[in-house]
Amino acid sequence: MDRFASMSVFVRVVERGSFAAAAEASGMTATMVGNHVRALEHLLGATLINRTTRRQHLTDTGRGYYEQCVSILAQLQAAEIDARDARTRPRGRLRISAPVIYGTCRIAPALDTYLARYPDVQVELILNDRWVDLMHEGFDAAIRVGVLPDSNLIARPLQPSARVVCAAPTYLAQYGTPAAPPDLLHHQCLAFRFNGGPERDWRFKMADGAEQRIHVPGRLDISEGHALREAALAGLGIARLPEMMLEHDLAAGRLVRLFAELPTYTFPVHLVYLPERKLSAKLASFIEFVVSRFGEAQRSSLTRARSDG
Repeated sequence: MDRFASMSVFVRVVERGSFAAAAEASGMTATMVGNHVRALEHLLGATLINRTTRRQHLTDTGRGYYEQCVSILAQLQAAEIDARDARTRPRGRLRISAPVIYGTCRIAPALDTYLARYPDVQVELILNDRWVDLMHEGFDAAIRVGVLPDSNLIARPLQPSARVVCAAPTYLAQYGTPAAPPDLLHHQCLAFRFNGGPERDWRFKMADGAEQRIHVPGRLDISEGHALREAALAGLGIARLPEMMLEHDLAAGRLVRLFAELPTYTFPVHLVYLPERKLSAKLASFIEFVVSRFGEAQRSSLTRARSDG
């Protein structure tokens, strides 16, 4: 028999005062009530209730066991309520992974609105430029920039991340302004350094729709986007960085956008999460918030991501 069911029947017998009353309250026969109590006594190897044809009373063991059963069943009921509540009301800790630049420029500034809207949710935003394993590292969702390889993750498309080639006015005044991407071969270019090496193959979309790739020269590679931006601001060379982190610098003239006449080169961005039969309310609320705020208007339908978790 189910132990928790037997515990519930035993508590009902004690509180109702008889097997017959407990049977009526439980919607079962008195014989079945007796079977539940005897199953517990067999499991414990002790008598819980001394009973005669006229009366019953708890043994010392039964009294202590009754108190424990009341406590355990109350905890079980509270846990079930919390679990059901988590499906309907956003609450609990939400663990999100995002690339450093995207998380800093997009997700973090938006969290004040999300947290105000859902006061029972705690957000843990982990920023790094590697692709985390959602299941094994305990993440609810992640932002992915770039083409997604195969996997079973669910992906929601967000606005693409535009890359801008730029330089400080001081650099351009000293070394000249390149008129077209091939002119970069005669300049110092600042490269973002990934684990596999510096990103020195820069792709450009041309006006006729073709793609041009330039292997840019340079003597400075930097593994962090904000440090790379600082190097560009200092006039150390030409950089290619996400537009989202340069908006204020470009508007203020601290950096100058190059090749503005060419179509903007972009990278796809997705919000990914594990497939679940039913999403928790906290994850569903975060997905709805991010997609409504940063979603790609032309691709609002849900797609299957092909990523490695």
